Amino acid sequence: MVKLAEWRGKEIFRRCGIPVPTGVVVRSVEEADGAVRSAAVALPVVVKAQVLAGGRGKGGAVRFAASSEELRSVVVGMLGMEFKGETVKELLLEPKVVVGRELYLSIALDRTARLPVLLASGQGGVEIESMADDQLVHLPIHPFVGLTAYEKRRVGGAFALSTPASTELGRLLDAVWKAFQAEDAELVEINPLAVVDGHLVALDAKVIIEDDAGFRHPEYADLRDDRTPLEEIAREKGIAFVQLDGDIGVIANGAGLTMATLDVLGQFGGRPGVFLDLGGTDDPAKVTEAALLMAKAHPSVVFLNIFGGVTRCDTVARGLVAAMTLVPESDRFPLIARIRGNNEEEGRAILHSAGITALSDLKASAQAVVAAEASRPSARSAT
Repeated sequence: MVKLAEWRGKEIFRRCGIPVPTGVVVRSVEEADGAVRSAAVALPVVVKAQVLAGGRGKGGAVRFAASSEELRSVVVGMLGMEFKGETVKELLLEPKVVVGRELYLSIALDRTARLPVLLASGQGGVEIESMADDQLVHLPIHPFVGLTAYEKRRVGGAFALSTPASTELGRLLDAVWKAFQAEDAELVEINPLAVVDGHLVALDAKVIIEDDAGFRHPEYADLRDDRTPLEEIAREKGIAFVQLDGDIGVIANGAGLTMATLDVLGQFGGRPGVFLDLGGTDDPAKVTEAALLMAKAHPSVVFLNIFGGVTRCDTVARGLVAAMTLVPESDRFPLIARIRGNNEEEGRAILHSAGITALSDLKASAQAVVAAEASRPSARSAT
């Protein structure tokens, strides 16, 4: 997926006819000063960090400035700050507005239903994630028919708007659906959709583009989403690699086994910090490359969980042993393996000969990993 920064989402909204505030993106104090002097944005302003993580309002990544001096101070304090693992490099300046009501509106791809689904609520803002399902309008959209008059009335009933906002709602819903289709989106979200001076205005924009539609959107080819630097390297190498918040590294083969491994570690109190899916490969060179990438994430301990169907356990073991000899001393980590399937005995023997703990039982292996992690100080550093 490609997650777009708020300002890029609002560019799409403008093209599709969704009302948004006038805004300016700045990357320095000088640009912020220039935006005010040129009247590109009027004081007082809201200053919004352009990061992809949510929770900006509660996390100090949205601030206000009433004067040029205050704006400079805010910009200095926000540029370069770390927010949920992201460095703030861009700020969006918009005029501060008086919000009458906050609403919620989105269209998302429901992979279970295999349909786009419209979600709407008369209560938007920062608490939307804790809202009960019965407070949300949930409308599957037929992709060939689009939004019907009946569905628009359902949303209007949930919003309970007065004019002129009530008369604007139908056009806005059509524009959101247009944006969802035109951009091949997984998600188009407005939170909050605000009532300002009686009119509807999208105060935020969250747009996620489907990866598989990238060939139709070359304008996004150079955009990075919220991948970490190591995830970016892994992507270039064709390795499925995801960093999380814990300290345990996981190497498994196949998406299902990888997810099951994360679950069983969680069952015993473990906190996975990074997982790497080998897929169906048993190429020792590929395994070596994957293990070296894992070492750069600095896990406290690594759990190798291999089920050999097509994959040969012995060749995976050889690649792993070769990798461990190449890992710098500063990046070394304890390794516990669970190997079952094709040539498992040979694989375990190879690992044992290299001094690596190799077991066959999943639960026993997971418990050993969690115990090993608990006995070591957290070694994972931000990368």
